[in-house]
Amino acid sequence: MNSTAILDIQAIRKQFPILHQQVNGKPLVYLDNAATSQKPQSVINALMAYYEGYNANIHRGAHYLAAKATDIYEQTRHKIAQFLNAPSSDEIIFTRGTTEGINLVASTFGRKMIQKGDEIIISTMEHHSNIVPWQMLCEEKGAVLKVIPITDSGELILEEYEKLLSEKTKLVSIVHISNALGTINPVKEMIQKAHQFGAKVFVDGAQGAVHLDIDVQDLDCDFYAFSGHKVYAPTGIGALYGKRAILETIPPYHGGGEMIKEVTFEKTTYNDLPFKFEAGTPNIADVIAFGTALDFVADLGKNNIATHEQQLLEYGTQKIQEIEGLRIIGTAKHKASVISFVFEDIHHSDVGTLLDNQGIAVRTGHHCTQPLMKRLGLSGTTRASFAVYNTFEEVDAFIAGLQKVVKMMR
Repeated sequence: MNSTAILDIQAIRKQFPILHQQVNGKPLVYLDNAATSQKPQSVINALMAYYEGYNANIHRGAHYLAAKATDIYEQTRHKIAQFLNAPSSDEIIFTRGTTEGINLVASTFGRKMIQKGDEIIISTMEHHSNIVPWQMLCEEKGAVLKVIPITDSGELILEEYEKLLSEKTKLVSIVHISNALGTINPVKEMIQKAHQFGAKVFVDGAQGAVHLDIDVQDLDCDFYAFSGHKVYAPTGIGALYGKRAILETIPPYHGGGEMIKEVTFEKTTYNDLPFKFEAGTPNIADVIAFGTALDFVADLGKNNIATHEQQLLEYGTQKIQEIEGLRIIGTAKHKASVISFVFEDIHHSDVGTLLDNQGIAVRTGHHCTQPLMKRLGLSGTTRASFAVYNTFEEVDAFIAGLQKVVKMMR
């Protein structure tokens, strides 16, 4: 099967040097994109260009290198604002990734706005990063954490969500796309319902920002966080969007240089947005490369990427269902390009190891969603996840690899 001729996938693959190698004597088939995406040469070059050509600290220096670094660094902030359709780049805060974005909000908004007896709502399918910070906050404040249940197919039960909402609800924190199931949640509808009760809504966009066209103004979310490394940028860098009116009223996350206007021993005046939340020397090189990664996505077109990934998902789902004794975990009507599955009689870790012997990289385990796995009665799954550089031939190799696993283990 061939993709509709929207994108030249072979030309795209040539931009990713890591893909052209052998693993265990076999051509690499990389299907672990939900964990992290590979990086195009342009992103790698952007890192090298900074360190080789204009390495300097930003915002403070009066010399040429500092000015150039500052300009290109801040260009990325503008690109992220455009990527999310945020009203202003001042509402974009650089973080180390989605996890830090969640912790930032929990530690600032949470500590100021959440009181004893207040309620925070999350869902059964959340990543640990969108569970643990809220648990910690609830323990500290005496607040209550409530959980939206899911169906056996991996969809939120929205009727139960509506029952959980009340005047006590101060925050709803929901994943846009499940990393373990691929389920795309109806976050716009959920945000509208939460706002009727005056609650704020945080959206975990670690997977959503990769696969969907994000418009935070249309969603009307109060916070949206995502990680660069999922969207072809380096690790250790991400972004948090927050509505200006909220960000201006909550305290800083860290103290130090950059986040201040004036410091005396008696009192410190904090900086304006977004610098109020960005203490210390930032991850300059990776921010710059982050911008290059967003250029890569923009050049290809988000919708074009999504179309190709959906074609891979549909093709892979059809083929994998032909394997005897295999069951797909997560069969929501609206899914991103993730296929999680289990065998009746083969442990997921064995599947991953045997596929790796054939050069096929997948993810196995609980995918940092242990409560979800408990709800589904599983210890873990095998997960294949697709990106723009994956091909139908790689899907075929993956299916053939699974068939070999079955022959070996039965």
